[in-house]
Amino acid sequence: MKATIWHNPRCSKSREALAILHEAGAEVTVVEYLKTPPSRDELARLYARAGMTPREGLRTAEDAAKTLKDASDDAILDAMAADPILIERPLVETEKGVVLGRPPEKVREIL
Repeated sequence: MKATIWHNPRCSKSREALAILHEAGAEVTVVEYLKTPPSRDELARLYARAGMTPREGLRTAEDAAKTLKDASDDAILDAMAADPILIERPLVETEKGVVLGRPPEKVREIL
């Protein structure tokens, strides 16, 4: 099975999700999204496939997220594309779907 994880190696939840993928024997493509951010269109595709709104994928703990309190989904996607720290992690995609790995065990749903 192939999987892609949008990963932050400094995040314990992201590391745990990556470990679950490796334990499952997945062939994993790791994208360090802070170094190689997904495009706005890619984020929109991932969230649509996950059945989530961009707001649900927003890392609300970041100061910059506070300015997006009343923003539209389009504005949130624009902000995430401009400042990828606003993307909640990890996002994981397999042929079975996309999940936000919070908690990391959610990754098992698409294995």
